[in-house]
Amino acid sequence: MKPLVHRTLKAAVRFTALASICGLLVTNSAHAQSSVQLYGQVDEWVGDQKFPDGKGAAEVSGGGMSASYWGLKGAEDLGNGYKAIFTLEGFFMAQNGEYGAFKGDTFFSRNAYVGIESPYGTVTAGYLTTSLFVSSILFNPFDDSYEFSPMMWHTYLGLGTFPTYNTDMGVVGGSDWANAVEYSSPNFNGLSANVMYALGNTAGENGAKKWSAQFLYFHGAFAATGVYQYVNFNDAPGDLTSLAQSVGLASMKSQSVAQLGLSYDLKYVKFFGQYMYTYNAQDIGSWHVNTAQGGVTVPAGPGSIMASFAYSRDGSGLDQTRQTAAIGYDYPLSKRTDVYAAYMYDHFTSQTSGQTYGVGIRTKF
Repeated sequence: MKPLVHRTLKAAVRFTALASICGLLVTNSAHAQSSVQLYGQVDEWVGDQKFPDGKGAAEVSGGGMSASYWGLKGAEDLGNGYKAIFTLEGFFMAQNGEYGAFKGDTFFSRNAYVGIESPYGTVTAGYLTTSLFVSSILFNPFDDSYEFSPMMWHTYLGLGTFPTYNTDMGVVGGSDWANAVEYSSPNFNGLSANVMYALGNTAGENGAKKWSAQFLYFHGAFAATGVYQYVNFNDAPGDLTSLAQSVGLASMKSQSVAQLGLSYDLKYVKFFGQYMYTYNAQDIGSWHVNTAQGGVTVPAGPGSIMASFAYSRDGSGLDQTRQTAAIGYDYPLSKRTDVYAAYMYDHFTSQTSGQTYGVGIRTKF
């Protein structure tokens, strides 16, 4: 019984400390005209997954439709239209209680930044979500699903990601950049823009950098985006060469990505379309990948049907095509909670096909 008592006392101490911190936050917020908000979501699904050229496995896993995460954000009014802001957000795996979106991920792996909002735009610095990721999720029916979204698989689950299939397709650099600074413009009648720059933070690596530029436009039923992203290091300066060699290619110097996205909502059906061009520069030669995605959401009862198809073709490189199709249904139980069912088929040239299917529940707080 002693270990149980000890754990209970430790839990009580932690709860008391957390309650004290929350009380201080509320008190300080009131005096400084600031606010702090706790929020997040938990998403779990049950099903079966088989990667191309791999074996299937039954799963109880997280992030079926959206990755589970929690966050704290706050703002302090500085007067004259200026605000100091911060955001700290971390993914977690509810199926096993570990932090991060995957093993080895950082604690605040979704966002970690501080900045200033003003009438002239917002400047933030820290660990930031990339503009390419935002464009990718806004213009496909399955949003940010890393389990069922064909576009997310073609964009982020490719080059150097999964050893179960061999591919030279995909975007390097991930969905968040460390050591980054971003400027986001005000909204001008539905039009906004942003630019981001990230450093290698390593002595002697002045050429190690990432940068992007994006526009977003929302007007009534129509929406559009365009984004350009350049990366000449992935997770750390100088690591693109090993990434390319892992799939049997020569030394890789940099990657450039351009993506366009469109959507149009007719109420009884919403259309999505995306085109992405990826250029991979090597020490000698290069290769490129063309990717297109089309999809729809259709209201059906209280919920909606989602369908999407993505196609990628590389030029030279490994001489591959990739075709991925998905269909699903999302049913809202309330404003914060929904249940879903989905199926996805994935196929590479000269490899056995993969598939993922399952049902899940997602709740927000």
